[in-house]
Amino acid sequence: MKTRIIDMSIKELESALDKSEISSVDIAKSYIAQIEKVDDKIGAYLYINKEAVKQAEALDTKRKNSEKLGRLAGMPIALKDNMCTVDMPTTCASKMMQGYMSPFDAEVVKRLKGEDAIMLGKVNLDEFAMGGSTENSYYKITTNPHDIKRVPGGSSGGSAASVVSHQALVALGSDTGGSIRQPASFCGAVGIKPTYGSVSRSGLVAFASSLDQIGPIARTVEDAALTLEVLIGHDAKDSTSVKFEKPSYETEIKKDIKGMKIALPREFFEQGVQADVKESILKAAEKFEKLGAIVEDVKIKNLDYALSAYYIISSAEASSNLARFDSIQYGYRTDEYASLEELYKKSRQEGFGKEVKRRILLGTYALSSGFYDAYYKKALKVRTLIKQSYDEIFKDYDMILSPVAPTTAYKIGEKRTDPVEAYMGDIYTVPVNIAGLPALSMNCGFDKEELPVGMQLIGSTFSEDTLLRAAYNYEQAYKTEITKTGGVYGG
Repeated sequence: MKTRIIDMSIKELESALDKSEISSVDIAKSYIAQIEKVDDKIGAYLYINKEAVKQAEALDTKRKNSEKLGRLAGMPIALKDNMCTVDMPTTCASKMMQGYMSPFDAEVVKRLKGEDAIMLGKVNLDEFAMGGSTENSYYKITTNPHDIKRVPGGSSGGSAASVVSHQALVALGSDTGGSIRQPASFCGAVGIKPTYGSVSRSGLVAFASSLDQIGPIARTVEDAALTLEVLIGHDAKDSTSVKFEKPSYETEIKKDIKGMKIALPREFFEQGVQADVKESILKAAEKFEKLGAIVEDVKIKNLDYALSAYYIISSAEASSNLARFDSIQYGYRTDEYASLEELYKKSRQEGFGKEVKRRILLGTYALSSGFYDAYYKKALKVRTLIKQSYDEIFKDYDMILSPVAPTTAYKIGEKRTDPVEAYMGDIYTVPVNIAGLPALSMNCGFDKEELPVGMQLIGSTFSEDTLLRAAYNYEQAYKTEITKTGGVYGG
C-alpha cells in the first residue's frame, strides 16, 4: 500500500520532493485535509494558517527554479499558541489575550521560517501554559487521540495531540515543569525539553522565566532531532541564551550506545506509580542493556523537595510576569469601570481563568513581605541542592532513566476538582527544569487500556546529542513494540 503523505517522516518527505513524486502544495493540502477531517474531535487547533498553501506554492516555484531551499523546506509545523507570530493571533488560550496580534515573530518562528518550514497554525494549551491537561484553555478542551475521553496532557496538549493525530508533522511546545514531556508521554510522541538557555525564549509569552524552555514534539526521534538542530543556538535578544558549540544531531544519533551508563533511580518506583508504568520502565531498562548500555540503580538526593520548590518558584515568577497584563496597552478590558483601580481589578478578574488566578495568588503570597525569606528564598536554596544532586549522578553516568509521569492519560475532568493531585503528576519532570537540564520523553509501551507509557531520559547540560542517540537506538530496535497510531484519529 502506498504511504500517505501525512505518515511520512521529514527524510521521507524530502526524498519524495527531490524526486518530484510530491510537491510542497501536496504536503500542505494533505495536512489541512487531515485537520478538517479529525480536529472537530481532537480540538488541537485554535487557528489555522490561511496562507499555508500559498507559502507552499512559493516553495515549489523556488524548487522548480533550482533556488536554494532551507533545511525544513515544505515541512508542516504547528506552534503552541504562546509563541508570538505576526501573521496569526497569539492568545495563550486566554480570554485576556483574545485576538492579540504580535508586531514580531518569536525567534524560534523566525528560525523555522528561515529554513522554509510551513506554519500550519496555532494549537491549544492550558491558559498561559499553566496546567497539565489542556483542560484549562479558555477556548476548548483538547482530547487524546488514543482515547478522546482522556486528556492529552499539558500544557502543550494541543502540540502533542496535533502530531499524534497526524495534523502536524512536528509541533513546538514550551516546557516549564514537564509541559512538553508529559503530553508527549500521554499521547505517545517524542518530546524534547532542551537545556535551559540553548533555545531562545525571545517571543515566548513567559510563564516562569527561569524555567521555561521551547522544544519540539514529533512522531520520531529523527524528526525531533532535525527540528531541534534548527531551533537551538545563541540569540542576542535573549539575555538567558547561552553560546555553545552545537553538534550535528543528525550524525550523532546514528552511533551505537554500547558502554553507555544509565542511572535508574529506584525511589521513583516506591509509591504512587501505576503498575503498568513501572513495568514498562523496568522493561525499557532491560532493553537498553540488550543494546549494550549499562544500567545501575542509584539514589538521587533532595528530590523529595523538588515539587514544593517548583510551585513556589514558578508561581512567584508567574505572578510577576502576568502583572504586565493591565488592560491598558493590550489585552481584555472590562466594559464597565469607574476608576483605574477598578479597571485593573475587573479586567484581570474577568480575563484570567481559575488556574491562572490560583498561581498568581500563590506566587504573590510567596513574594509578599514577611514570607519571601520563608518561601521563595528557601525554594531557591533547594533549587541549588537539586542541581548539585544531579551533578553528582552525572559524574558517573551518561543519563538517567525514569518515568515521565506516575500514570498514563486520565479521563477528562477526573482531576479538575483536586489541583494538588494534578500537581503531583509533575513529580518526575519538574526537577529537570529546576536544574536546567535537558530531557527527552518517548513511548516505551502501553498499559492494559492500550494507552501510551512514556519514559524519560535526563542528561547533563548540553547533552541533547547523547539523549537523542540513546532514544534513536531504542526506537530503531523496538519500533514495532512502541509504535501505534493515534487511535482512529491518526488514520
